[in-house]
Amino acid sequence: MAHWVRKSWGRCLTNDVLERAFQLEHSGQWVKGKSADTFGPTGPWLVTCDEIADPQNLSMWLDIDNKRYQDGSTKPMVYGVAFVVSYLSSFMSLQPGDITSTGRPPGVGMGQNPQGFLKPDDVMELGVEGLSCQRQEVVQG
Repeated sequence: MAHWVRKSWGRCLTNDVLERAFQLEHSGQWVKGKSADTFGPTGPWLVTCDEIADPQNLSMWLDIDNKRYQDGSTKPMVYGVAFVVSYLSSFMSLQPGDITSTGRPPGVGMGQNPQGFLKPDDVMELGVEGLSCQRQEVVQG
């Protein structure tokens, strides 16, 4: 089957928030854990592809309450940005404004020993080289 790939217009920072209870206690489906109304904060801005020519060579990090939990790079991504866009476009029509999250560095709370999960009043700060930073405070929903 032939398909065409829409070229990426730009790059932005997205916080890939996940509610593990939704994922694990209800048949393990990822999309349920990533789909709450306030999940996936995006921005603070969008840069064009020519401003970040190589999305596979950016440093990225995440701190919770000033402690570094994730510190890595886009280099070791299992699937690069171009592949992800191509693959998804074989299943759906990507439209202008669609956002595709492509990955994060190791260090999620579930993988810590002991495991750690976000709780009310935690402050998350994250950034990707060339895409600025975000800061969110966790509140009880």
